[in-house]
Amino acid sequence: MSIKEKFLGPKSKYDESIPYTYMARVYALEGDNEIYSDSFSDTICGLIEYLDEHKIEPSSVKLFGIYKKKSLPLDVKYCIDEKNNWLKRPNICRSIENHYKESMEEQYKGHVEIGECDYEDRDRKANGVYRD
Repeated sequence: MSIKEKFLGPKSKYDESIPYTYMARVYALEGDNEIYSDSFSDTICGLIEYLDEHKIEPSSVKLFGIYKKKSLPLDVKYCIDEKNNWLKRPNICRSIENHYKESMEEQYKGHVEIGECDYEDRDRKANGVYRD
């Protein structure tokens, strides 16, 4: 990472057509939308890795792409396999890319379009309430 990137952050953070960060809202009790915790990552793959490492079930999570002035939900079904397990990289990237190509929904943009990930310059580390 260059000195410029340390002060200004990754170049992709200034691209307003893709999410600034990603958030997972994990509900403590099924059916109770008032007790939850949030986890964040600059990339969806980093966030999914974090959820998988901490054994967070996909059914208890809502995902969001966070932009400067809005947040948009992401459907968890594009982040899991047929056995309801979190997808790993690069499968998560391919799944989201394929959905974007079909739907053109902006919150799925940029993952591996035409061979290049728009998030390549970002850290995949996630932050949340779950500690090792």
